[in-house]
Amino acid sequence: MLTKSTFKMATLGVALVSVATAVNADDAADYPTKTIQFLVAAGAGGGTDNFARVVRPMFEEALGGANITVINLPSASGALAHQRTATGAADGHTLDFASTTLVTSLAAGQNPIGLDQLTPVARMQSDVMALFVNPERYPDFESFLEYAKENPGEVTVGGTHTASPDHVSFLSLRDASGLDMNFIPYDSTGNATANVLGNNIDATTTSLSPLLSYMEAGQMMPILVFSDERLADYPDVPTTAEYEWDLTDGNDRAIFVHADTPEPLLKRLEDTFKRFTTLRSTRHTPSE
Repeated sequence: MLTKSTFKMATLGVALVSVATAVNADDAADYPTKTIQFLVAAGAGGGTDNFARVVRPMFEEALGGANITVINLPSASGALAHQRTATGAADGHTLDFASTTLVTSLAAGQNPIGLDQLTPVARMQSDVMALFVNPERYPDFESFLEYAKENPGEVTVGGTHTASPDHVSFLSLRDASGLDMNFIPYDSTGNATANVLGNNIDATTTSLSPLLSYMEAGQMMPILVFSDERLADYPDVPTTAEYEWDLTDGNDRAIFVHADTPEPLLKRLEDTFKRFTTLRSTRHTPSE
């Protein structure tokens, strides 16, 4: 049974592609030859940032003490991180840590970098989306639902930038529930959370992992999870399915490199990530 303090990162959907650039096996064996950059396509303190910083020490150890720097590039829905990866050297030393935002921002026309310029190496984390509140303001979803119905247009939900998984989840909830609510985009999960705690907004739609410390402190709590089944760690929190809404949602996180990265280096990276068999996981299991 997974708990909110125990993570398990299974390398799901690891993908490699053949590329024209040639490199011999000795070059891949010598990797890395310089500092590795983890470019995080999100702000500090969010789920993708936490994911990268959990991976960092294990990746360093797996490579025999490699030097790794983590750089947050949240601008333009993370497009700057994708652009730097796609236009940098195809030598495996720039790794792009991205979430589902890569897909949603591409669909929204905010991100010009697609899979013709990036190659996925590993999808390692899956996170459930939820509606979070300050429990002193809304003790449960029924109280939130009642207030929203009695005060149409006055409820405000925050989350990371437009076209992010946070925003998409909000739109899905608004449409499924019929509630008249507004969305405010913030540049980071931390800013959205601070505005919930300060009672500037009513709630935030985000994934579970960024708010674990707030939940453990009792400052923030999920009151609705976008899932078919209740979560083992939060058995009292209802799901969207219980309201008969056709709505389940999550946020996956993965690692990308330059599309022209030579195949031996891709294989070296893939094998390194596969060594992470039992790590911290943000995938909370359904209750039984």
